[in-house]
Amino acid sequence: MLLRIHPVNPEERKIKIVIDCLKSGGIIIYPTDTVYSLGCDLFNHDAIEKAGRVKNINPKTANYSIVCYDLSHLSDFVFSIDTPLYRLMKKSMPGPFTFILKANNNVPKIFKSKKKSVGIRVPDNLISRTIIKALGNPITSTSIHEPDDPDDYISDPDIIYEKFGNLVDIVIDGGFGHKKPSTVVDCSDGGVTVIRQGLGNLDTYA
Repeated sequence: MLLRIHPVNPEERKIKIVIDCLKSGGIIIYPTDTVYSLGCDLFNHDAIEKAGRVKNINPKTANYSIVCYDLSHLSDFVFSIDTPLYRLMKKSMPGPFTFILKANNNVPKIFKSKKKSVGIRVPDNLISRTIIKALGNPITSTSIHEPDDPDDYISDPDIIYEKFGNLVDIVIDGGFGHKKPSTVVDCSDGGVTVIRQGLGNLDTYA
C-alpha cells in the first residue's frame, strides 16, 4: 500500500492504519528528516527479522537504529551517559543525527544478538514522530537505498513504492526525502566522534 500522509498535518485516520500495521508485525517505509527508512515495531522480533530479509541483512549484525519520539526512553536502551553528552543530544535532537551509545542489557534481548552499542535517533519529522508517539514505543530503523548501491538513497516515494512496495506492508508518502543520511556520532567509548558526516552539522551545537 502507498499511503500519502500530510507532512504538516498527519491525518489521524491514516496514522491509525500505520499503527495497526506495526502492531500486527508489519513493515513500513516512512519519511524522516533525512532519507526514507524501513521500520517496524521495536518489540516484535518476527518483524525485525522480516525487515532484515527485505534488505538482505542479518538482524543480529545489522546496524539498526532505535528511533524514539524523544529522549525519555534513553535509559531503556543505553547505560547512563554524562551530563555534557546528554545536553548535546538534547540540543541537537530532534534532528538529523544518529548517536551511537553503549547498549545496556535490554538491547541484546531485543535483537537476539550480542550488540554492545546501538544507534539512537529522534528525527525532526512530524510524520515519523506522530507514528512513534501513537505506537507508544520506539521503532527500529534502517535507511532505504538502491539495492546495488548503499550510498544512493532514494528520495522519491513513488520510486520507493515501485522498488519495495511488494516487500513491505506500507510505503508512506510524506513528500520527497533528502539524498543525504543522518550524521553518525560515536559516543560508545566515552568520546564524541563523527564517523559519518551527513545532513547534520554537530559543530552548530558544540
